Amino acid sequence: MNKIFNPLENIDKFILICVGLLGILSLTMLESTVYEDGFVLARPVLIQAIAYLLGFGVLLFIQNLDYRFFIGLEKILYALSVLFLLTVYIPGLGQENYGSRAWINLGITTLQPSEFVKIPFVLIMAGYLSEHRDELTRFTGVFKAFLVAAPIIAVVLKEDLGSALVYIVMWIFMVFFAGIDYKLFFQCALACLAAVPIVYKFLDDYQKERIEAFLHPENLSLSGNYQVWQSKVAMGSGGFFGKGLFQGTQKSLDFIPVQQSDFIFSVVGEELGFVGCTAVILLLALLLIKTLLIAFKARDTLGTCICFGFFGLIFIQSVVNIGMCLALFPVMGVTLPFFSAGGSSAACLYFGYGLVQAVSMHSMEVEGLDLARRGRRAPALKL
Repeated sequence: MNKIFNPLENIDKFILICVGLLGILSLTMLESTVYEDGFVLARPVLIQAIAYLLGFGVLLFIQNLDYRFFIGLEKILYALSVLFLLTVYIPGLGQENYGSRAWINLGITTLQPSEFVKIPFVLIMAGYLSEHRDELTRFTGVFKAFLVAAPIIAVVLKEDLGSALVYIVMWIFMVFFAGIDYKLFFQCALACLAAVPIVYKFLDDYQKERIEAFLHPENLSLSGNYQVWQSKVAMGSGGFFGKGLFQGTQKSLDFIPVQQSDFIFSVVGEELGFVGCTAVILLLALLLIKTLLIAFKARDTLGTCICFGFFGLIFIQSVVNIGMCLALFPVMGVTLPFFSAGGSSAACLYFGYGLVQAVSMHSMEVEGLDLARRGRRAPALKL
């Protein structure tokens, strides 16, 4: 009798618990941002809940695919990614928010192309690096890998400094763990640092102003400094245990800016205090550790690069968003993974973890076959 297919059978319970807890905390804090005199299922909370449910469905579907299915599709993904990023410049479709023209308006909702393209970018670079891994021992090989990524990063950088930084870090993690010569890597890193002043000259005025604000935090007239100041006040007032859920005053009086996305971590700090912030950081850290374990067990360069690309995404977004709330980074519009409001981000993150889980399942299948060939029984799968 054929076994009935169960999509939940092979899902990693550890990842499911971490993502699930982050989702519950996220929806709770989103509800807090709209809470007034009583509980109301507000539109932002409902939309985010739907995004999480749809994202979970995508995760279940993707994890059961062979991630090598995308081999050979890199050129198609590349062309579609660049075209999708350029849609923000179509009159009547592109939309500017907070000085950045990085969204497209579909009427009923808005989408951020740079969020959706993160996963194709990982697949494109993973495919290229797995095919040209031997070239990474030479500078020309690393430079070619950079040229593959450069057009996408350049288009993103034009409108969104924060997202461009995320793409760069994803590229760095994938190249580093694909097998680049370490000495060459540090030489390239020094060359990139030397190029920072040149890149700065090409930034838009609003991007330069945010960097200037970070360098001069005492000047509250500069863009971003007022938001960061209010964020620090909110988090400092929360103390160890916080003021209590729905009891945040900085939040209720709208002193915390963009509190449903960029500065939602400040709401956590004010209402749940140090304990709540630690819980969020711990859950994200556990997801990162699990991703690392899967990456090191991957049976090919493609799987390794996919995992490390996604690791870089979660890592840099978490560090920058939390650092932004604490005035350790400039305000760059980077969201907190699995926590900030945003359907585009949720779709990207769940798709990404579906790929990571697909790599994990393939590695375990290969390990089981190897053990079977040796005449031994494969051990039970553990978290």
